[in-house]
Amino acid sequence: MELILIIGALVVGTILGIVVYIFSAKSKVDNAKKTAADILAQAKKNVENLEREAYVKAKEKLYAERNQFQKQMKQKEFEASKTDERLRRTEKDLRRLENQIRQREASIRKNQRKNEEIEKVLLEKQHKIDSIIENHIKELEKISGLHREEATEKLKEKLIAQAKAEAAQMIIDIKNKAQENSRWEAVDIMSHAIEKMATEYTMESTLTSVDLPNDNWKGLVIGREGRNIKAFEAATSVKVIVDDTPETVVMSSFDPIKREVARIAMERLIKSKNINPKQIDTEVEKAQKVVDDSIRNAANETLKELNIKNVPQELKEHLGRLKYRTSYGQNILHHSKEVAWLAGNLAAEFGLDVSLARRAGLFHDIGKAVSSDSEGSHVSIGVEITKKFNEHPVVVNAVLAHHEEAEPISPISVLVTAADRISGARPGARRESLEAYAQRITKLEELANSFEGVAKTYALSAGREIRVMVVPTELSDTQADLLASDIARKIKETMEYPGQIKVTVIRHLVSRSSTETVASGDNTEKVTQVEAE
Repeated sequence: MELILIIGALVVGTILGIVVYIFSAKSKVDNAKKTAADILAQAKKNVENLEREAYVKAKEKLYAERNQFQKQMKQKEFEASKTDERLRRTEKDLRRLENQIRQREASIRKNQRKNEEIEKVLLEKQHKIDSIIENHIKELEKISGLHREEATEKLKEKLIAQAKAEAAQMIIDIKNKAQENSRWEAVDIMSHAIEKMATEYTMESTLTSVDLPNDNWKGLVIGREGRNIKAFEAATSVKVIVDDTPETVVMSSFDPIKREVARIAMERLIKSKNINPKQIDTEVEKAQKVVDDSIRNAANETLKELNIKNVPQELKEHLGRLKYRTSYGQNILHHSKEVAWLAGNLAAEFGLDVSLARRAGLFHDIGKAVSSDSEGSHVSIGVEITKKFNEHPVVVNAVLAHHEEAEPISPISVLVTAADRISGARPGARRESLEAYAQRITKLEELANSFEGVAKTYALSAGREIRVMVVPTELSDTQADLLASDIARKIKETMEYPGQIKVTVIRHLVSRSSTETVASGDNTEKVTQVEAE
């Protein structure tokens, strides 16, 4: 019984707990439903707010786009109206131009009809003129006794002669004008180039003399049975001349370097007062070193003065040897340096490479350093040397072109040739033998006398000018001008001469009576100049 009560009590407690739990759970469910309802309500409210804001923004954007579109449409309508206005004006102009064209076409047709009528009238007149001319020609043939073809030939000859005279005068006028303009330009350029420099020259010689303290030294120089002089000549390859010249011994050689070595050695032997074969060999060796040092110093000083760099040592030695070489009395090293300065100055005037021009001018005669020891001209030897040391192609070409053995490949080559001629032609730079001078004078006179109409030719100013007297009845003024040009051209083509030769052609017609007036052009002097190497 008690057990049943206990079980019942437990059942009732359990049921009560369940009921309490159910009520508690229901309360929580109600609260959750309420919370969910609140959340849903708030969410719905938020959605409504967002929809409202989106609607407002969309509406504002739509209004803005509509306003922008309306503005664009108004702008396009305005532009369209302006375009319509332009089109209307253009159409109006086209209609006006069309009317003008129609009027011009009508005028042209009217003028064309008039021209046709005039052409018809002219054609009729031309026929009449041709008939009249034909009749006149027949009458002239009867009167003159010449056929039409013969008269035509004579007229042609006369017209050709007149055309030649006019052409000659035109050539003379053009040439005079060109000479007038070019002379001043050339003088200006050359003066700027030449005025920047001055140089010296030495006279060419194959003899060198050495002073002796007294004539007793001649015996010491010769030595017993001539052993001293023979040893000296063997060591130096120089001929020693001991003659009656007081207190002087002379050494002769075509090699200037050997002659200089001999001079220094002889002076050192005299100073040492000890002349014997062994001492001669010693002093000659020392003199050779002195000359070698002089060659190197001359090359280095020249290159430094001209600011020329990157020159191989062997090429420097060739350059230094030019110190002892001369040509027509002009020292080759001084001449080469002068050409380098002139070429550089001319290049500066023309805006060219000054350094390259100086280099080409300095080495243009480098072949003369060894030309006496080798076969071939100094030009071919110079080309071999410059190519051997990989000189610039313009330098090699300048060596070839300065004696016209090749065409210049650069304006610098032309400037080097000009500088070479300037250096050789300047007063005092070179001298020549009396025989060569006489031959040149004779050749100049013979050349001018070879032309027709020349009466006599005189060479003046050491061959720098020739005056040509012509027969006035055989040559006119114009022909005298042409003769001067022809003589000048032939001199340039057939002769070599440094500087300029002025050709003066004189045509003088003497009046028959002292009361007569000489006609204009009967006493004329025609002058032209040519530059020949």
